[in-house]
Amino acid sequence: MYQRRVPVEVGETYQVRIEDMGEEGDGIARVDGFVVFVPGTHVDDNIKIRVTRVLKRYAFAEKVEE
Repeated sequence: MYQRRVPVEVGETYQVRIEDMGEEGDGIARVDGFVVFVPGTHVDDNIKIRVTRVLKRYAFAEKVEE
């Protein structure tokens, strides 16, 4: 069975745009198509994030203040 490569790593930072909102109110961004949930954000925010947890199908990140 094919397993998709996870394109993010814990501790790495990325510049992203929040595309949508999740059911729990977290912003949803994508890194190479991979879903990343970011709390405390809004749709169309262009922000820098730091990945805090990576699972098979999605990841969690925090907003990095610049």
